[in-house]
Amino acid sequence: MRESHHLLLSSLIFFTYGVNCAAPRTEPIHLKGKLLSRADPECKVFPGDANWPPASEWARLNASIDGVLLKPKPAASACYPGPDHNQSQCQFLVSGTSSTRFWLDDPLTELAQWTQGSSCVATLTPTGNCTRGGFPEYVVNATSPKHVQGAVNFARDNNIRLVIKNTGHDFGGRSVGAGSLSVWTHNLKSTQFIPSYKIGQYSGMAVRIGSGVEAWEVSNLMAANNISVVAAGCSTVGGSGGWLSHGGHSTVTSTFGLGADQALSLEVVTADGKLVTADPLTNQDLFWAMRGGGGATYGILTSVVMKAYPPISISSSSLSLTVSSTGTVRDAETFWQGVASYYKFSAKILDAGGYGFSYIYPMANNTYQFTTSSSFPGMASTTAFNFMQPLYNTLKGVGINVANPTVGAARPYGSPRGGTGDRPVNTRYRSRLLPRENWEDDSLFNQTMKAIRTAVEGGFDNNFYFHGTLTSPTEQVAGWPGSDSAVNPAWRKNRMHAMLMDVQPDGLTAQQAINRNSLMQGYMTLLRDVSPGAGAYMNEGDPGEPNWQQAFYGANYERLLGTKLKWDPTGVFWAPTTVGSEGWAVQVVDGYPNSQNGKLCRVG
Repeated sequence: MRESHHLLLSSLIFFTYGVNCAAPRTEPIHLKGKLLSRADPECKVFPGDANWPPASEWARLNASIDGVLLKPKPAASACYPGPDHNQSQCQFLVSGTSSTRFWLDDPLTELAQWTQGSSCVATLTPTGNCTRGGFPEYVVNATSPKHVQGAVNFARDNNIRLVIKNTGHDFGGRSVGAGSLSVWTHNLKSTQFIPSYKIGQYSGMAVRIGSGVEAWEVSNLMAANNISVVAAGCSTVGGSGGWLSHGGHSTVTSTFGLGADQALSLEVVTADGKLVTADPLTNQDLFWAMRGGGGATYGILTSVVMKAYPPISISSSSLSLTVSSTGTVRDAETFWQGVASYYKFSAKILDAGGYGFSYIYPMANNTYQFTTSSSFPGMASTTAFNFMQPLYNTLKGVGINVANPTVGAARPYGSPRGGTGDRPVNTRYRSRLLPRENWEDDSLFNQTMKAIRTAVEGGFDNNFYFHGTLTSPTEQVAGWPGSDSAVNPAWRKNRMHAMLMDVQPDGLTAQQAINRNSLMQGYMTLLRDVSPGAGAYMNEGDPGEPNWQQAFYGANYERLLGTKLKWDPTGVFWAPTTVGSEGWAVQVVDGYPNSQNGKLCRVG
């Protein structure tokens, strides 16, 4: 398997770049019947290079796409000395955006600021100057597929790095890139309810949503039409785009499947600038790849048709345990027995179509707090209460006397909601999909809990905490066509999406970041060792994940790489840890591991 991967990747590099990295390729390239003749330089063209397009060419692009080309300045430039300094605006950015959409509606911002290089952070005590860092140079504020096509054609023809961004809910550096042209899909906001939709084996309700539609807008679409649609739990995450392309988990994942499992038809702009349809009957390889096989590498999704279901309500039950000398949990050993009891019981929650959302926070003096919410789609509140009672019997047996809380009335899944408040942070996700066999074997389950405990015990001194989402999107739940997709096979066996939430201090030097990464990889090894051959979820994963091809894509990687070669043979699309990205690397100027602050160049 590994040998075939290297052979296929070699063919990709040879076909696209030629064998001599130092010598530009000038002979003709045949692409889908067309003859292309151009030099193939070692790096993407960068601002300041002799062949960077002049202002007149950018103006021509702008005219061709209805004037939607932007050249925005970093928002936090208001906090730094210079012509853009504005103290009142800076104060707003630091403390006044919590109930606004400012950062979500900013064309440059990615919510993980470290991936950009942290070169222009909103702060009342700035050090140095604000620089553009890894932010894109230009942004196309796409409101129609035509604008996306124009951006793709311009980036391809001028050999400019192309990135794709919606809300900025990206924690792996895929929505930023120094010297790039960004396709901002945020305002592709169309929505449509389709009462009757038929394709292949599917016949039922559906919705069509633009790739800029967010989860809260999908929820409002549900409420308006009395339907259910799988959407991200966080209100401001996109309803398709990168969320769907990498899998997409949700409160109803154990009931209806992943976001990727819902897609019935995709509208995609490909590397040649064409707008194509990909569905079970047309461009099947592209349809297969873009449902779970990663975004930002085969094409740009502009809209999707997704399954819709009858309305469903959700009952929820919560549990909180805190080690305290006066509380219900007096010592750490009892606390960890309680946590293990819940996680063991969670298998029954998932098999009933439920979902768990948990955190473990390390605190001073070997104390901890555990919080979790268990959700039950389609289950009445009294039934959910009775369902949870055996857990509380078990907790009592280990010395934790807490009452089974009353479960309130079930709430409609498709309730109206809004979307505000997100802001850039320095959190770095590191994750592992822990399989069901870790729950089915008592010895392996105990090893898994020991690994989680050991990691969390290091969290207080090193400023990280644990987040576990529990869901089981099996192939049976995925149905048709979801069960035949590029979704990471590890999802189909998943019990827990386990994450170490690394809260990195602002102002880390490159060496400090390297040292911190080594520290965190040591803790992640604990989780990998109890789940050999499993995987990780790229949307909430580490761009520095070892052996990321296997971790993020599993056995699908070889086939996906062939699809990448077919649809984008000249490397128009690139983002870190996406399929085929091995052929390029960012020459970071700040030395920060996995930063996007630098020129994108071919690897030798």
